[in-house]
Amino acid sequence: MDHADLVFTGGTVLTMDPARPRADALAVTGERITAVGRADAERLTGPGTEVVDLAGGALLPGFQDAHVHAVFGGLELNACDLTGTVDLAEYRRRIAAYAAAHPERAWITGGGWSMESFPGGLPTRQMLDEIVADRPVFLANRDHHGAWANTRALELAGITAATPDPADGRIEREPDGGPSGMLQEGATALVGRHAPQATQEELVAALLRAQQLLHSLGVTGWQDAILGEFGGHPDVSGAYLEAAGRGLLTARVNGALWWDRERGAEQIPELVERRARLRAGRFRAGTVKIMQDGIAENFTAAMSVPYTDGCGCSTANAGLSFVDPDALKGHVTALDALDFQVHFHALGDRAVREALDAVEAALAANGPRGNRHHLAHLQVVHPDDVPRFARLGAIANLQPLWAAHEPQMDELTIPFLGGDLAQWQYPFADLLRAGAELAAGSDWPVSSPVPLEGIHVAVNRVAPGEDLPPFLPHQRLAVDVALAAYTAGSAHVNGHDDTGTLRPGMLADLVVLDRDPAAVPPEEIAATRVGATYVAGGRVF
Repeated sequence: MDHADLVFTGGTVLTMDPARPRADALAVTGERITAVGRADAERLTGPGTEVVDLAGGALLPGFQDAHVHAVFGGLELNACDLTGTVDLAEYRRRIAAYAAAHPERAWITGGGWSMESFPGGLPTRQMLDEIVADRPVFLANRDHHGAWANTRALELAGITAATPDPADGRIEREPDGGPSGMLQEGATALVGRHAPQATQEELVAALLRAQQLLHSLGVTGWQDAILGEFGGHPDVSGAYLEAAGRGLLTARVNGALWWDRERGAEQIPELVERRARLRAGRFRAGTVKIMQDGIAENFTAAMSVPYTDGCGCSTANAGLSFVDPDALKGHVTALDALDFQVHFHALGDRAVREALDAVEAALAANGPRGNRHHLAHLQVVHPDDVPRFARLGAIANLQPLWAAHEPQMDELTIPFLGGDLAQWQYPFADLLRAGAELAAGSDWPVSSPVPLEGIHVAVNRVAPGEDLPPFLPHQRLAVDVALAAYTAGSAHVNGHDDTGTLRPGMLADLVVLDRDPAAVPPEEIAATRVGATYVAGGRVF
């Protein structure tokens, strides 16, 4: 009898297998799980077996992120980082310090600032000019749907009062019509395309930096939500291909090829070619990302009811549908027929409906093909559309960390949502009750990449460390459901079919936690720490 290479014992094994949710030991031989349960694991334990004592903690399938921008996150770790604070004075200090530390850089780039730090969510060019005036500064906000530029950056981009807004974005203006320094959605590309692009070497380094961080958080695989040039950002697919080809990519990654919303069906043959070419090691690109709308905070998320103004009166703006809804049906039908998975950015309830309509059209034309189309973000979902997810086989890709009271929600979103929209936000429990399959992701670097923080909010509807009322508490998820979304659910979305559950024969992608998150008080879930991460039986953290 062959002995196991690894045996985990001394704690709880959370399998995510409904047939056997919990066990007390697990054995790994080579890349795969060979036993679940103490009796079988002990039979496989030999003199060469490494026995890992869980010390009362828990063993789970590795977390998987169904919507992340890993390379961009890795780049930002090495750029002017404004994350982790909402204090304007701290932003000023960090920008000045970064500029002083990098006199060789022609541009100051980075980001992570929060809209809540500025009146109306709108910083100005003059604020940046006071810190850095001689070089262009271009800083993405936390959600990456907007950017803050100084006067020099706007001048280099040629943006003046006469510059029209792009169809998919908005230049915020001063009273005379000149640019104020805040660019929304597609308008960010007007400046972003002039900023220095990261080299291939820098992109690979950023990927490896991100991979190290994600492994330390228990993440063993992910779906990178944008592969392609957009908004002045580089195409990162070459970094994945190189890292995978050199054996440096230890995570399992599915990439989502960017759908250029300024083009139509003529780009589909290019997507087919890229899918065939972008495949090496643990990397593939079998998905197409369609961004159907924007975000609520800048009033570009597509809603069924117009936004209100600061006085509570209805406006003429109900947000943007970046792809014509009728054209979207044709595009998704064509992509589905070619066995692409479609990954929608759908944040407002009108965008959610348009995406579901497109999935329904594809299903009617092509029949069920099992392509696992999924809708990410789902901030507002009309109650009539909740049951459609299960009926159409569309997967709900949740970013749970956002479903909590915070200034961006309470000051920049809820007061401006018309009708009943504010009550339809992040309906996790309604989706579950209606039979929808749930997956989960972080959208890092938009928000924290820590899965246990997202699980904490999914269960509590309160951000970690905050003493605030729960946000729409009837939409809470049970902890086992939230854990399953971050493991089995995301593994299914990502197409990593022999991961996500702990059963004999499955790949040994595992995370060791210092406690069982299902056995602690819900308010302590985010305090759980990762002790080790394994991919295919090899320790990566």
